[in-house]
Amino acid sequence: MATVLSTSVDVCFNPQYSDTKKHSLFSKASSLRQSRTRKLNISCSSTKQPKTLEEEPVTKTPSLSEQLKPLSATTFRQEQQTHVLSKPKSVWVNPTRPKRSVLSLQRQKRSAYSYNPQIKDLRAFAQKLNSSDFTEKSEFLALLDEIPHPPDRDNSLLVLNSLREWQKTHIFFDWVKAKNLFPMETIFYNVAMKSLRFGRQFQLIEAMALEMVEDGVELDNITYSTIITCAKRCNLYDKAIEWFERMYKTGLMPDEVTYSAILDVYSKSGKVEEVLSLYERAVATGWKPDAIAFSVLGKMFGEAGDYDGIRYVLQEMKSMDVKPNVVVYNTLLEAMGRAGKPGLARSLFNEMLESGLAPNEKTLTALVKIYGKARWAKDALQLWEEMKAKKWPMDFILYNTLLNMCADIGLEEEAERLFDDMKESGGCKPDSFSYTAMLNIYGSGGKAEKGMKLFEEMLEAGVQVNVMGCTCLVQCLGKAKRIDDLVSVFETSVQRGVKPDDRLCGCLLSVMALCESGADAEKVMGCLGRANQKLVAFVKLVIDEKTEFETVKEEFKLVINGTQVEARRPFCNCLIDICRGKKQQERAHELLYLGTLFGLYPGLHNKTVKEWSLDVRSLSVGAAETALEEWMRTLANIVRRQEDLPEVFLAQTGTGTHRFSQGLANSFASHLEQLAAPFKPSDRAGVFFAKREDLVSWLESKFPPLVASQA
Repeated sequence: MATVLSTSVDVCFNPQYSDTKKHSLFSKASSLRQSRTRKLNISCSSTKQPKTLEEEPVTKTPSLSEQLKPLSATTFRQEQQTHVLSKPKSVWVNPTRPKRSVLSLQRQKRSAYSYNPQIKDLRAFAQKLNSSDFTEKSEFLALLDEIPHPPDRDNSLLVLNSLREWQKTHIFFDWVKAKNLFPMETIFYNVAMKSLRFGRQFQLIEAMALEMVEDGVELDNITYSTIITCAKRCNLYDKAIEWFERMYKTGLMPDEVTYSAILDVYSKSGKVEEVLSLYERAVATGWKPDAIAFSVLGKMFGEAGDYDGIRYVLQEMKSMDVKPNVVVYNTLLEAMGRAGKPGLARSLFNEMLESGLAPNEKTLTALVKIYGKARWAKDALQLWEEMKAKKWPMDFILYNTLLNMCADIGLEEEAERLFDDMKESGGCKPDSFSYTAMLNIYGSGGKAEKGMKLFEEMLEAGVQVNVMGCTCLVQCLGKAKRIDDLVSVFETSVQRGVKPDDRLCGCLLSVMALCESGADAEKVMGCLGRANQKLVAFVKLVIDEKTEFETVKEEFKLVINGTQVEARRPFCNCLIDICRGKKQQERAHELLYLGTLFGLYPGLHNKTVKEWSLDVRSLSVGAAETALEEWMRTLANIVRRQEDLPEVFLAQTGTGTHRFSQGLANSFASHLEQLAAPFKPSDRAGVFFAKREDLVSWLESKFPPLVASQA
């Protein structure tokens, strides 16, 4: 009797790759995911003659229904699975290499559950070890000898897994290993390594791993993942990459934790190409990135300011149906801020709200920073109102970020309302940074009276004064010509632990340039002497008309080299202002020359075929006037030599304000009027222009003695 066998085979047919002449061993994961897969069910039948066994006794022939019953059950079960598995799981196959070993999700063999009556005693013993204090290793070893039951495999593993401090875990691990009662398995090393990872003891972990290799103990996925993540936490990125490559050479497939960790390592090392290559390779092996991996990619592109990369991350998440969590949204928002995309950041925030996620403090802080940087005051204030209405969480950082944004934009009334709201709230009382932001607002607005009142309130509340708040208030009082109050604030701040830095010294220099009387200048000089005695000595040297230029040059070099980079140009600007205030014009020109010589004024002069420009946006008022006079001298000599000149001359002051002096554009315009120079305001704010014919005529009439003397 012939037996009919029927089977059902699932065949995946991809029309995009159906051409037999084209073979692709590797293609991007995005292309594979976007291609459509069609499934065909092919049924086939075969006829097979059963063997006759004469040795077996003759039995009753089963009926046809009995013969087909197991076969039909198997076939129906296979067809049912076919409908459930509508999309087959993709598997990477490389014909040039053998298939890698993939650990199961369990990754470690677990013994069958059985009740152990010794567990209660062992847990009490482990609790005793955790609560014990010891100064010598021998004291802890003495406690280990009191273990209530023999330290066999199960008992030792239970105690090892119950210890909290990494030092005790390490000692117990060595103690068990020295007993040599059973072979040390991978799970013992993994438990010990995880405890050492909490203590950031990478050297001990690496020594254990090398010991495993030497003793022939297998390193599994957990082992490698622990080593790599510990190296990352210790900022040992080279070691993390080294062990990851070693893992790949063993043929072991990384899991989600390992992939996310090594992606972060490559990202922090600045290896963008390696990150993308590893990501594509991992996806091709069937790995599905989680939200943490996408957060790493988004942070990497954000730090580079790569907006296209951020869009790539969003598209990949959508294509893989990975829903971002709050951490991912926070990372992407910070990335949008670095890339300078406030509008897209707002859209992403709205998308987050629509998905049902509630923002936390970091989310709102990142968004406020973006709005403040883009000067979107209206959107930032609307966000603040929405925070209060929906009772979203707010912490010190968020409040202070809002205050700093108000200071940058100049929203005094809004900042005061926000500051009062902090006072009324129970958990976010104003701290040192909050008061500093308000002092910055009052200082920028010239509100000296409000600034002094806030400073006194700050002292009464016992809030620590910092150097930034002292600098803001000193600048405000200096512009208001309240020198006595300035000295009082400076002395009080120093008494309360403020250490003057280069910014505060630069602020005192700028106040000296504004002093009209010698007595006030001496008071400010006294404050500056307590902050930087060498700087005071140099100021006295500069304003002395008898000092030779070479001496000024050498001392200038020493002072600038001993100053922080961001404060060097302000120092030079203020010194020029002081010289101009004392009517020492030539010394001011010498300082401008030295500042240019030592690279403090890059981009001061720009030349093209059609226009020459003077950019004084980084200069103070006195330094800008000096730079203009120096430029006119140079142009006068060029006219005398009858060299070619462009059609247009530009002078750019910008529309902002300088750190130590306000109204640069207005002061520069007034100086142009005093010189009767043919520069006129252009359509662009902060830009003055002059035509060649007008400027040449003015130079010939204004500086003939100067031109003749330099012939």
